[in-house]
Amino acid sequence: MELEGKIAVVTGVSRGIGLATVKLLLEKGMRVVGWGRTAPELQHDRFIYIPCDVRSMEEVQHAYASTLQQTNGHVAVLVNNAGLGIAGKMDEMSPQDWHTMFETNVNGVFYCTRLVLPDMKEAEEGHVINISSIAGTTGIEQMSGYCGTKHAVRGISHSLYKEVRDYGIKVTCIYPGSVKTNFFDHMEGVTVSENMMRPEDIASTILHALESHPNYHHVDIEVRPLMPKGKRQK
Repeated sequence: MELEGKIAVVTGVSRGIGLATVKLLLEKGMRVVGWGRTAPELQHDRFIYIPCDVRSMEEVQHAYASTLQQTNGHVAVLVNNAGLGIAGKMDEMSPQDWHTMFETNVNGVFYCTRLVLPDMKEAEEGHVINISSIAGTTGIEQMSGYCGTKHAVRGISHSLYKEVRDYGIKVTCIYPGSVKTNFFDHMEGVTVSENMMRPEDIASTILHALESHPNYHHVDIEVRPLMPKGKRQK
């Protein structure tokens, strides 16, 4: 897709992967609208921030209407990045934490994607990027809730691309391993380190998928740090 001048919506833009993606898309000449609970530290004449908690269908609908009003155009790219993880054994996890993960990681993808698809179909062009996780391909002890949500994102992505491919719309699901973000702030036993991938690395992968030839479709992209434990000791 030719990106310059087109409109992208990125969710979860306060920092990390979302913010890195916004910056890279701006460099490519896109008009970018960021939806999130917290405003990023970013000022740019082609960036608009709209407060939005993707757990709320009403807030998403308001954010979408505001996006159309402020850009006077249709959304060509949607990056469903907003997400969170809460660790805990299933029999010890509170229903509130369980629902928070599913409402954010799964319902949020549905609320956002359903709104952009009609205009993408009419334009016969569009790209939805869903950020899953390695947790969406395997099981992880004490992460059953989070793994469940990211497996759901995978299934949604695989089903959706088959629904919309004939309209010229792509759906790409990305499965990152450990990324140096605030994701691990409240997880015991996990320390953020320089051996993790950078948010900029994931943003570059998103850009690569977006800029591919119209008939070349990245369905799944799994990315991991090469040396998650650092260089071997000689």
